Amino acid sequence: MIPMTLAEIAAAVEGTLVEADPGVPVTGAVEFDSRKVGPGGLFVAFDGSTVDGHGFAGAARTAGAVAVLGTRPLPGVPMVVVADPLPAMGRLAGAVLARLAQVRVVGLTGSSGKTTTKDLIAHLLARLGPTIAPAGSLNNELGYPYTVLRADEGTRFLVLEMGARGAGHLRYLCEIARPDIGVVLNVGVAHLGEFGSVEAIAAAKGELVEALPPTGIAVLNADDDRVRAMAARTAARVVLAGEAPDATVRAEDVTLDARGRPSYTLVTPAGRAPVTLGLAGRHQVANTLAAAAVAGELGLDLPTLAAALADLRPGSGRRMDVFDRPDGVTVIDDSYNANPASVSAALRALAVLGQGRRTIAVLGYLAELGEYERAGHEQVGRLAAELGVDRLIAVGAAAGPIRDGAATVATWRGESVLATDQQAAIAALRADLRRGDVVLVKGSRYRTWDVADALRAPDPARDNLSDGDAGALRQGEVSPA
Repeated sequence: MIPMTLAEIAAAVEGTLVEADPGVPVTGAVEFDSRKVGPGGLFVAFDGSTVDGHGFAGAARTAGAVAVLGTRPLPGVPMVVVADPLPAMGRLAGAVLARLAQVRVVGLTGSSGKTTTKDLIAHLLARLGPTIAPAGSLNNELGYPYTVLRADEGTRFLVLEMGARGAGHLRYLCEIARPDIGVVLNVGVAHLGEFGSVEAIAAAKGELVEALPPTGIAVLNADDDRVRAMAARTAARVVLAGEAPDATVRAEDVTLDARGRPSYTLVTPAGRAPVTLGLAGRHQVANTLAAAAVAGELGLDLPTLAAALADLRPGSGRRMDVFDRPDGVTVIDDSYNANPASVSAALRALAVLGQGRRTIAVLGYLAELGEYERAGHEQVGRLAAELGVDRLIAVGAAAGPIRDGAATVATWRGESVLATDQQAAIAALRADLRRGDVVLVKGSRYRTWDVADALRAPDPARDNLSDGDAGALRQGEVSPA
Protein backbone atom coordinates (compact mmCIF):
# COMPACT_ATOMS: atom_id res chain seq x y z
CA MET A 1 0.00 0.00 0.00
CA ILE A 2 1.08 3.58 -0.49
CA PRO A 3 2.19 5.29 2.74
CA MET A 4 -0.70 7.00 4.55
CA THR A 5 -0.90 8.51 8.01
CA LEU A 6 -3.37 7.15 10.51
CA ALA A 7 -5.26 10.44 10.23
CA GLU A 8 -5.59 9.97 6.48
CA ILE A 9 -6.69 6.37 6.93
CA ALA A 10 -9.28 7.31 9.56
CA ALA A 11 -10.70 9.96 7.23
CA ALA A 12 -10.83 7.52 4.31
CA VAL A 13 -12.64 4.79 6.28
CA GLU A 14 -14.87 7.18 8.25
CA GLY A 15 -13.33 5.91 11.48
CA THR A 16 -12.18 7.30 14.81
CA LEU A 17 -8.62 7.23 16.13
CA VAL A 18 -8.25 5.83 19.66
CA GLU A 19 -4.88 5.83 21.48
CA ALA A 20 -3.23 6.54 18.12
CA ASP A 21 -0.90 9.30 16.93
CA PRO A 22 -2.59 10.81 13.83
CA GLY A 23 0.76 11.53 12.21
CA VAL A 24 2.12 7.97 12.35
CA PRO A 25 2.34 6.52 8.83
CA VAL A 26 1.30 3.08 7.69
CA THR A 27 4.06 2.02 5.32
CA GLY A 28 3.48 -1.73 5.14
CA ALA A 29 0.71 -4.03 3.98
CA VAL A 30 -2.89 -4.17 5.13
CA GLU A 31 -3.55 -7.68 6.48
CA PHE A 32 -6.46 -9.47 8.15
CA ASP A 33 -4.31 -12.51 9.03
CA SER A 34 -2.06 -11.60 11.96
CA ARG A 35 0.50 -14.16 10.78
CA LYS A 36 1.12 -12.08 7.65
CA VAL A 37 1.53 -8.72 9.35
CA GLY A 38 4.91 -7.07 8.91
CA PRO A 39 6.66 -3.89 10.03
CA GLY A 40 4.69 -0.74 9.32
CA GLY A 41 1.51 -2.62 8.50
CA LEU A 42 -2.15 -2.20 9.40
CA PHE A 43 -4.01 -5.15 10.92
CA VAL A 44 -7.74 -5.49 10.23
CA ALA A 45 -9.62 -7.25 13.05
CA PHE A 46 -12.90 -8.88 12.07
CA ASP A 47 -15.56 -10.03 14.53
CA GLY A 48 -15.78 -13.58 13.19
CA SER A 49 -18.49 -16.05 14.12
CA THR A 50 -15.94 -18.43 15.63
CA VAL A 51 -12.75 -16.35 15.95
CA ASP A 52 -12.57 -12.71 17.01
CA GLY A 53 -9.72 -10.98 15.21
CA HIS A 54 -9.36 -8.47 18.03
CA GLY A 55 -7.81 -11.25 20.08
CA PHE A 56 -4.85 -11.25 17.69
CA ALA A 57 -4.20 -7.52 17.89
CA GLY A 58 -1.31 -8.03 20.32
CA ALA A 59 0.38 -10.53 18.01
CA ALA A 60 -0.07 -8.15 15.10
CA ARG A 61 1.50 -5.31 17.07
CA THR A 62 4.42 -7.52 18.03
CA ALA A 63 4.90 -8.36 14.34
CA GLY A 64 5.16 -4.67 13.52
CA ALA A 65 1.64 -3.37 12.87
CA VAL A 66 1.45 0.33 13.69
CA ALA A 67 -2.31 0.18 14.34
CA VAL A 68 -5.40 -2.01 14.24
CA LEU A 69 -8.57 -1.35 12.24
CA GLY A 70 -11.41 -2.80 14.29
CA THR A 71 -14.82 -2.29 15.83
CA ARG A 72 -13.87 -1.42 19.40
CA PRO A 73 -10.99 0.11 21.39
CA LEU A 74 -8.38 -2.18 22.90
CA PRO A 75 -6.29 -1.06 25.89
CA GLY A 76 -2.86 0.14 24.84
CA VAL A 77 -3.43 -0.55 21.14
CA PRO A 78 -3.51 2.26 18.55
CA MET A 79 -6.89 1.81 16.90
CA VAL A 80 -8.89 3.03 13.93
CA VAL A 81 -12.40 2.24 15.14
CA VAL A 82 -15.17 1.70 12.59
CA ALA A 83 -18.66 0.21 12.64
CA ASP A 84 -17.73 -2.57 10.19
CA PRO A 85 -14.19 -3.34 8.96
CA LEU A 86 -15.36 -4.92 5.68
CA PRO A 87 -16.79 -1.81 4.00
CA ALA A 88 -14.02 0.17 5.69
CA MET A 89 -11.48 -1.89 3.74
CA GLY A 90 -13.39 -1.10 0.59
CA ARG A 91 -13.34 2.63 1.31
CA LEU A 92 -9.62 2.50 2.07
CA ALA A 93 -8.94 0.62 -1.18
CA GLY A 94 -10.86 3.25 -3.11
CA ALA A 95 -8.90 6.04 -1.45
CA VAL A 96 -5.58 4.37 -2.25
CA LEU A 97 -6.50 3.78 -5.89
CA ALA A 98 -7.62 7.41 -6.27
CA ARG A 99 -4.03 8.44 -5.54
CA LEU A 100 -2.58 6.10 -8.16
CA ALA A 101 -3.46 7.81 -11.41
CA GLN A 102 -0.98 5.66 -13.37
CA VAL A 103 -2.73 2.37 -12.58
CA ARG A 104 -4.92 0.76 -15.25
CA VAL A 105 -7.53 -1.52 -13.71
CA VAL A 106 -8.72 -4.70 -15.43
CA GLY A 107 -11.77 -6.42 -13.94
CA LEU A 108 -13.06 -9.77 -15.14
CA THR A 109 -16.03 -11.96 -14.36
CA GLY A 110 -17.77 -15.04 -15.70
CA SER A 111 -19.39 -18.26 -14.58
CA SER A 112 -16.20 -20.24 -15.18
CA GLY A 113 -12.58 -19.60 -16.07
CA LYS A 114 -12.17 -16.40 -14.04
CA THR A 115 -9.12 -17.39 -12.04
CA THR A 116 -7.27 -18.96 -14.95
CA THR A 117 -7.93 -15.98 -17.22
CA LYS A 118 -6.97 -13.55 -14.47
CA ASP A 119 -3.64 -15.36 -14.19
CA LEU A 120 -3.18 -15.24 -17.97
CA ILE A 121 -3.89 -11.52 -18.16
CA ALA A 122 -1.49 -10.80 -15.31
CA HIS A 123 1.20 -12.88 -17.00
CA LEU A 124 0.84 -10.92 -20.25
CA LEU A 125 0.64 -7.49 -18.66
CA ALA A 126 3.78 -8.17 -16.63
CA ARG A 127 5.56 -7.82 -19.99
CA LEU A 128 4.44 -4.18 -20.02
CA GLY A 129 5.04 -3.18 -16.42
CA PRO A 130 4.60 -4.01 -12.71
CA THR A 131 1.32 -5.89 -12.32
CA ILE A 132 -0.72 -6.80 -9.26
CA ALA A 133 -3.23 -9.68 -9.32
CA PRO A 134 -4.71 -11.79 -6.53
CA ALA A 135 -3.38 -15.22 -5.72
CA GLY A 136 -6.07 -17.84 -6.23
CA SER A 137 -9.67 -16.63 -6.21
CA LEU A 138 -9.77 -13.53 -4.01
CA ASN A 139 -12.80 -12.16 -5.82
CA ASN A 140 -15.34 -11.09 -3.21
CA GLU A 141 -16.00 -8.04 -1.03
CA LEU A 142 -12.96 -8.96 1.09
CA GLY A 143 -10.50 -10.28 -1.46
CA TYR A 144 -11.20 -7.51 -3.98
CA PRO A 145 -10.17 -4.54 -1.78
CA TYR A 146 -7.40 -6.61 -0.21
CA THR A 147 -5.86 -6.98 -3.67
CA VAL A 148 -6.32 -3.29 -4.49
CA LEU A 149 -4.48 -2.39 -1.29
CA ARG A 150 -1.39 -4.21 -2.56
CA ALA A 151 -0.91 -1.52 -5.22
CA ASP A 152 1.65 1.23 -4.74
CA GLU A 153 3.43 3.97 -6.68
CA GLY A 154 5.25 1.43 -8.83
CA THR A 155 2.15 -0.47 -9.92
CA ARG A 156 1.07 -0.03 -13.52
CA PHE A 157 -1.64 -2.67 -13.90
CA LEU A 158 -4.15 -4.06 -11.42
CA VAL A 159 -5.94 -7.25 -12.52
CA LEU A 160 -9.00 -8.00 -10.40
CA GLU A 161 -11.17 -11.11 -10.43
CA MET A 162 -14.83 -10.37 -9.67
CA GLY A 163 -17.24 -12.93 -8.25
CA ALA A 164 -20.95 -12.49 -7.61
CA ARG A 165 -23.58 -14.45 -5.74
CA GLY A 166 -26.41 -12.01 -6.24
CA ALA A 167 -27.60 -8.83 -7.87
CA GLY A 168 -25.58 -5.74 -6.96
CA HIS A 169 -22.42 -7.59 -5.94
CA LEU A 170 -20.37 -6.57 -8.98
CA ARG A 171 -21.76 -3.05 -8.83
CA TYR A 172 -20.44 -2.78 -5.27
CA LEU A 173 -17.00 -4.04 -6.26
CA CYS A 174 -16.89 -1.52 -9.10
CA GLU A 175 -17.62 1.23 -6.60
CA ILE A 176 -14.48 0.21 -4.70
CA ALA A 177 -12.30 0.13 -7.81
CA ARG A 178 -13.90 0.88 -11.16
CA PRO A 179 -12.17 -1.03 -13.96
CA ASP A 180 -10.88 0.69 -17.07
CA ILE A 181 -11.26 -2.61 -18.92
CA GLY A 182 -14.01 -5.08 -18.09
CA VAL A 183 -13.93 -8.70 -19.30
CA VAL A 184 -16.96 -10.98 -19.30
CA LEU A 185 -16.04 -14.57 -20.11
CA ASN A 186 -19.34 -16.45 -20.11
CA VAL A 187 -22.72 -16.91 -18.48
CA GLY A 188 -23.49 -20.38 -17.14
CA VAL A 189 -25.34 -22.09 -14.34
CA ALA A 190 -22.72 -21.69 -11.60
CA HIS A 191 -24.46 -20.28 -8.49
CA LEU A 192 -27.85 -20.86 -10.12
CA GLY A 193 -29.21 -21.80 -6.71
CA GLU A 194 -28.46 -18.30 -5.45
CA PHE A 195 -29.50 -16.35 -8.55
CA GLY A 196 -32.59 -18.33 -9.47
CA SER A 197 -32.20 -18.21 -13.26
CA VAL A 198 -29.57 -17.92 -15.98
CA GLU A 199 -31.15 -14.61 -16.98
CA ALA A 200 -30.53 -13.28 -13.47
CA ILE A 201 -26.90 -14.42 -13.70
CA ALA A 202 -26.50 -12.57 -17.01
CA ALA A 203 -28.04 -9.45 -15.51
CA ALA A 204 -25.63 -9.58 -12.57
CA LYS A 205 -22.54 -10.23 -14.72
CA GLY A 206 -23.49 -7.26 -16.89
CA GLU A 207 -23.11 -4.91 -13.94
CA LEU A 208 -19.41 -4.90 -14.74
CA VAL A 209 -19.81 -3.45 -18.24
CA GLU A 210 -22.46 -1.01 -17.02
CA ALA A 211 -19.91 0.45 -14.61
CA LEU A 212 -17.22 1.04 -17.23
CA PRO A 213 -16.52 4.67 -18.16
CA PRO A 214 -17.09 5.90 -21.74
CA THR A 215 -13.31 5.85 -22.15
CA GLY A 216 -13.19 2.22 -21.05
CA ILE A 217 -13.15 -1.05 -22.96
CA ALA A 218 -15.54 -3.99 -22.63
CA VAL A 219 -13.99 -7.30 -23.74
CA LEU A 220 -16.89 -9.65 -24.43
CA ASN A 221 -17.02 -13.32 -25.42
CA ALA A 222 -18.22 -13.31 -29.01
CA ASP A 223 -19.25 -16.97 -28.75
CA ASP A 224 -21.66 -16.56 -25.82
CA ASP A 225 -24.90 -14.91 -26.92
CA ARG A 226 -25.74 -13.65 -23.43
CA VAL A 227 -22.33 -12.03 -23.10
CA ARG A 228 -22.39 -10.60 -26.62
CA ALA A 229 -25.73 -8.96 -25.81
CA MET A 230 -24.05 -6.98 -23.01
CA ALA A 231 -22.63 -4.65 -25.68
CA ALA A 232 -25.93 -2.77 -25.47
CA ARG A 233 -25.45 -2.21 -21.72
CA THR A 234 -22.18 -0.30 -21.77
CA ALA A 235 -20.95 3.14 -22.77
CA ALA A 236 -17.46 1.70 -23.24
CA ARG A 237 -15.93 0.61 -26.52
CA VAL A 238 -16.63 -3.07 -27.19
CA VAL A 239 -14.00 -5.60 -28.24
CA LEU A 240 -15.33 -9.05 -29.14
CA ALA A 241 -13.03 -12.01 -28.47
CA GLY A 242 -13.78 -15.54 -29.63
CA GLU A 243 -13.97 -17.79 -32.65
CA ALA A 244 -16.91 -16.05 -34.31
CA PRO A 245 -15.99 -14.60 -37.73
CA ASP A 246 -16.77 -11.06 -36.58
CA ALA A 247 -14.68 -11.22 -33.39
CA THR A 248 -12.12 -8.42 -33.11
CA VAL A 249 -9.66 -10.84 -31.56
CA ARG A 250 -10.24 -14.38 -32.75
CA ALA A 251 -8.75 -17.83 -33.20
CA GLU A 252 -8.74 -19.66 -36.50
CA ASP A 253 -7.68 -23.20 -37.42
CA VAL A 254 -7.71 -24.55 -33.85
CA THR A 255 -6.02 -27.92 -33.35
CA LEU A 256 -5.06 -29.97 -30.29
CA ASP A 257 -1.91 -32.00 -29.74
CA ALA A 258 -1.71 -35.35 -27.94
CA ARG A 259 -1.52 -33.57 -24.57
CA GLY A 260 -4.67 -31.58 -25.29
CA ARG A 261 -2.77 -28.34 -25.87
CA PRO A 262 -4.35 -26.02 -28.46
CA SER A 263 -2.65 -24.34 -31.37
CA TYR A 264 -4.36 -21.69 -33.47
CA THR A 265 -3.86 -18.65 -35.65
CA LEU A 266 -4.38 -15.50 -33.60
CA VAL A 267 -6.13 -12.80 -35.61
CA THR A 268 -6.08 -9.23 -34.26
CA PRO A 269 -6.40 -5.71 -35.71
CA ALA A 270 -2.58 -5.68 -35.74
CA GLY A 271 -2.29 -8.81 -37.90
CA ARG A 272 -2.07 -12.58 -37.64
CA ALA A 273 0.32 -14.83 -35.73
CA PRO A 274 0.58 -18.57 -34.99
CA VAL A 275 0.12 -19.54 -31.33
CA THR A 276 0.83 -22.82 -29.57
CA LEU A 277 -0.29 -22.99 -25.95
CA GLY A 278 1.34 -24.84 -23.10
CA LEU A 279 -2.06 -25.14 -21.39
CA ALA A 280 -4.23 -28.24 -21.67
CA GLY A 281 -7.87 -28.02 -22.72
CA ARG A 282 -9.84 -26.77 -25.73
CA HIS A 283 -11.52 -24.23 -23.47
CA GLN A 284 -8.18 -22.48 -22.97
CA VAL A 285 -8.61 -20.98 -26.44
CA ALA A 286 -11.41 -18.72 -25.17
CA ASN A 287 -9.48 -17.83 -22.01
CA THR A 288 -6.34 -16.89 -23.93
CA LEU A 289 -8.28 -14.86 -26.49
CA ALA A 290 -9.78 -12.74 -23.71
CA ALA A 291 -6.32 -12.27 -22.23
CA ALA A 292 -4.85 -11.42 -25.64
CA ALA A 293 -7.56 -8.82 -26.24
CA VAL A 294 -6.76 -7.08 -22.96
CA ALA A 295 -2.99 -7.17 -23.50
CA GLY A 296 -3.30 -5.92 -27.06
CA GLU A 297 -5.48 -3.01 -26.02
CA LEU A 298 -2.94 -2.04 -23.36
CA GLY A 299 -0.06 -1.98 -25.81
CA LEU A 300 1.54 -5.42 -26.09
CA ASP A 301 2.70 -5.81 -29.69
CA LEU A 302 1.62 -8.85 -31.69
CA PRO A 303 4.98 -10.72 -31.87
CA THR A 304 5.54 -10.33 -28.13
CA LEU A 305 1.93 -11.28 -27.45
CA ALA A 306 2.12 -14.47 -29.50
CA ALA A 307 5.38 -15.49 -27.82
CA ALA A 308 3.99 -14.74 -24.36
CA LEU A 309 0.86 -16.81 -25.05
CA ALA A 310 3.07 -19.78 -25.86
CA ASP A 311 4.82 -19.31 -22.52
CA LEU A 312 1.63 -19.35 -20.46
CA ARG A 313 1.33 -21.93 -17.70
CA PRO A 314 -1.27 -22.42 -14.92
CA GLY A 315 -0.74 -19.67 -12.35
CA SER A 316 -3.07 -20.86 -9.59
CA GLY A 317 -3.10 -24.37 -8.22
CA ARG A 318 -5.52 -27.21 -9.03
CA ARG A 319 -6.62 -25.77 -12.37
CA MET A 320 -5.93 -28.01 -15.37
CA ASP A 321 -2.59 -28.98 -13.85
CA VAL A 322 -1.42 -31.99 -15.88
CA PHE A 323 1.35 -34.15 -14.43
CA ASP A 324 2.83 -37.59 -15.06
CA ARG A 325 3.56 -40.08 -12.28
CA PRO A 326 6.59 -42.38 -12.26
CA ASP A 327 4.29 -45.34 -12.87
CA GLY A 328 3.11 -43.93 -16.21
CA VAL A 329 -0.23 -42.58 -14.95
CA THR A 330 -1.17 -39.07 -16.13
CA VAL A 331 -3.28 -36.92 -13.81
CA ILE A 332 -5.34 -33.84 -14.65
CA ASP A 333 -5.75 -31.97 -11.38
CA ASP A 334 -8.64 -29.57 -11.94
CA SER A 335 -9.97 -30.07 -8.44
CA TYR A 336 -10.21 -26.52 -7.11
CA ASN A 337 -13.85 -25.95 -8.01
CA ALA A 338 -16.47 -27.08 -10.48
CA ASN A 339 -19.73 -26.33 -12.23
CA PRO A 340 -21.36 -28.14 -15.17
CA ALA A 341 -19.61 -25.98 -17.78
CA SER A 342 -16.14 -26.36 -16.28
CA VAL A 343 -16.61 -30.11 -15.75
CA SER A 344 -17.68 -30.46 -19.37
CA ALA A 345 -14.54 -28.63 -20.50
CA ALA A 346 -12.35 -30.82 -18.30
CA LEU A 347 -14.00 -34.02 -19.56
CA ARG A 348 -13.36 -32.99 -23.15
CA ALA A 349 -9.71 -32.38 -22.26
CA LEU A 350 -9.57 -35.85 -20.67
CA ALA A 351 -10.97 -37.40 -23.85
CA VAL A 352 -8.32 -35.72 -26.00
CA LEU A 353 -5.40 -36.38 -23.68
CA GLY A 354 -6.55 -39.96 -23.13
CA GLN A 355 -6.82 -41.02 -26.75
CA GLY A 356 -5.59 -44.59 -27.00
CA ARG A 357 -5.35 -44.86 -23.20
CA ARG A 358 -7.74 -45.81 -20.42
CA THR A 359 -9.52 -42.80 -18.95
CA ILE A 360 -10.86 -42.36 -15.41
CA ALA A 361 -12.94 -39.40 -14.24
CA VAL A 362 -13.23 -38.75 -10.50
CA LEU A 363 -16.06 -36.24 -10.15
CA GLY A 364 -17.30 -34.66 -6.94
CA TYR A 365 -20.43 -32.79 -5.98
CA LEU A 366 -21.33 -29.66 -7.95
CA ALA A 367 -22.54 -27.04 -5.48
CA GLU A 368 -24.90 -24.06 -5.67
CA LEU A 369 -27.04 -25.32 -8.56
CA GLY A 370 -30.38 -24.98 -6.81
CA GLU A 371 -33.25 -26.59 -8.70
CA TYR A 372 -30.81 -27.49 -11.47
CA GLU A 373 -28.75 -29.67 -9.12
CA ARG A 374 -29.89 -33.09 -10.26
CA ALA A 375 -30.05 -32.13 -13.93
CA GLY A 376 -26.59 -30.56 -13.77
CA HIS A 377 -25.03 -33.70 -12.29
CA GLU A 378 -26.82 -35.93 -14.79
CA GLN A 379 -25.61 -33.69 -17.64
CA VAL A 380 -21.93 -34.20 -16.82
CA GLY A 381 -22.49 -37.93 -16.33
CA ARG A 382 -24.06 -38.22 -19.77
CA LEU A 383 -21.21 -36.29 -21.33
CA ALA A 384 -18.64 -38.52 -19.63
CA ALA A 385 -20.36 -41.56 -21.12
CA GLU A 386 -20.77 -39.98 -24.55
CA LEU A 387 -17.06 -39.15 -24.59
CA GLY A 388 -16.26 -42.77 -23.79
CA VAL A 389 -14.73 -42.34 -20.33
CA ASP A 390 -13.77 -45.85 -19.21
CA ARG A 391 -14.12 -45.46 -15.44
CA LEU A 392 -16.38 -42.97 -13.68
CA ILE A 393 -16.05 -42.43 -9.92
CA ALA A 394 -18.66 -40.16 -8.32
CA VAL A 395 -17.54 -38.96 -4.90
CA GLY A 396 -20.23 -38.69 -2.23
CA ALA A 397 -23.93 -39.48 -2.23
CA ALA A 398 -24.83 -36.02 -3.53
CA ALA A 399 -22.81 -36.76 -6.69
CA GLY A 400 -24.77 -39.94 -7.32
CA PRO A 401 -26.83 -38.45 -10.18
CA ILE A 402 -23.60 -38.29 -12.20
CA ARG A 403 -23.77 -42.10 -12.43
CA ASP A 404 -27.46 -41.92 -13.26
CA GLY A 405 -26.73 -39.61 -16.17
CA ALA A 406 -24.01 -41.90 -17.51
CA ALA A 407 -26.35 -44.90 -17.27
CA THR A 408 -28.78 -43.26 -19.71
CA VAL A 409 -26.24 -43.53 -22.54
CA ALA A 410 -27.03 -46.93 -24.03
CA THR A 411 -23.84 -47.13 -26.08
CA TRP A 412 -21.53 -46.58 -23.10
CA ARG A 413 -19.35 -49.56 -22.24
CA GLY A 414 -17.60 -48.03 -19.24
CA GLU A 415 -18.11 -48.73 -15.56
CA SER A 416 -19.11 -46.49 -12.68
CA VAL A 417 -18.58 -46.34 -8.93
CA LEU A 418 -20.21 -44.33 -6.18
CA ALA A 419 -17.50 -43.73 -3.58
CA THR A 420 -18.85 -42.75 -0.19
CA ASP A 421 -16.16 -40.13 0.33
CA GLN A 422 -12.71 -39.00 -0.81
CA GLN A 423 -10.87 -41.78 0.99
CA ALA A 424 -13.10 -44.36 -0.66
CA ALA A 425 -12.36 -42.81 -4.05
CA ILE A 426 -8.62 -42.94 -3.31
CA ALA A 427 -8.89 -46.59 -2.32
CA ALA A 428 -10.78 -47.41 -5.52
CA LEU A 429 -8.13 -45.70 -7.63
CA ARG A 430 -5.22 -47.35 -5.87
CA ALA A 431 -6.80 -50.75 -6.36
CA ASP A 432 -7.29 -50.27 -10.06
CA LEU A 433 -4.71 -47.92 -11.60
CA ARG A 434 -2.79 -49.26 -14.56
CA ARG A 435 0.25 -47.93 -16.35
CA GLY A 436 -0.83 -45.45 -19.02
CA ASP A 437 -4.14 -44.48 -17.36
CA VAL A 438 -5.27 -40.85 -17.53
CA VAL A 439 -7.16 -39.62 -14.46
CA LEU A 440 -9.22 -36.43 -14.18
CA VAL A 441 -10.07 -35.11 -10.69
CA LYS A 442 -12.77 -32.43 -10.58
CA GLY A 443 -15.37 -31.20 -8.10
CA SER A 444 -16.65 -28.29 -6.03
CA ARG A 445 -14.89 -27.32 -2.83
CA TYR A 446 -15.71 -30.45 -0.85
CA ARG A 447 -12.10 -31.62 -0.64
CA THR A 448 -12.17 -33.49 -3.93
CA TRP A 449 -8.57 -32.26 -4.13
CA ASP A 450 -7.68 -34.89 -1.51
CA VAL A 451 -7.89 -37.39 -4.34
CA ALA A 452 -5.51 -35.38 -6.51
CA ASP A 453 -3.11 -34.99 -3.59
CA ALA A 454 -3.14 -38.73 -3.01
CA LEU A 455 -2.26 -39.25 -6.66
CA ARG A 456 0.65 -36.84 -6.30
CA ALA A 457 2.05 -38.75 -3.33
CA PRO A 458 4.85 -41.23 -4.07
CA ASP A 459 3.62 -44.81 -4.29
CA PRO A 460 6.76 -47.00 -4.66
CA ALA A 461 4.68 -50.16 -4.62
CA ARG A 462 3.21 -49.12 -7.96
CA ASP A 463 6.39 -47.97 -9.71
CA ASN A 464 6.61 -51.31 -11.55
CA LEU A 465 2.95 -51.36 -12.49
CA SER A 466 2.20 -53.29 -15.68
CA ASP A 467 -0.59 -52.72 -18.16
CA GLY A 468 -2.62 -55.59 -16.76
CA ASP A 469 -2.10 -55.08 -13.02
CA ALA A 470 -5.02 -54.46 -10.65
CA GLY A 471 -8.61 -55.46 -10.96
CA ALA A 472 -11.45 -53.66 -12.59
CA LEU A 473 -13.70 -51.22 -10.79
CA ARG A 474 -17.04 -52.66 -9.83
CA GLN A 475 -20.33 -50.90 -10.17
CA GLY A 476 -21.81 -50.12 -6.79
CA GLU A 477 -20.67 -48.44 -3.62
CA VAL A 478 -17.10 -48.51 -2.37
CA SER A 479 -16.63 -48.66 1.40
CA PRO A 480 -14.14 -46.26 3.00
CA ALA A 481 -10.64 -47.64 3.32
